[in-house]
Amino acid sequence: MLNPAHRTNIVLDENIVQEALKLSKIKTKRALIDAALKEFIAKRKKPTIADLFGSKPFYEGYDYKALRINPHLPDED
Repeated sequence: MLNPAHRTNIVLDENIVQEALKLSKIKTKRALIDAALKEFIAKRKKPTIADLFGSKPFYEGYDYKALRINPHLPDED
């Protein structure tokens, strides 16, 4: 069985690491990197407005122009 953990050496910007540790209240760099990777993956998996465009039809009879009419303003004649 393969080990899900993978050891690697990377050089990190210490200023960014310290700021992230303060903001997150995470105690270790390893936990910080794990959290950052999980957040990155979750954000990329989340559908965007562009992904949803055209996926759901508007309500039949929906009139967006009717919503623009302000009943509190006098008619322009």
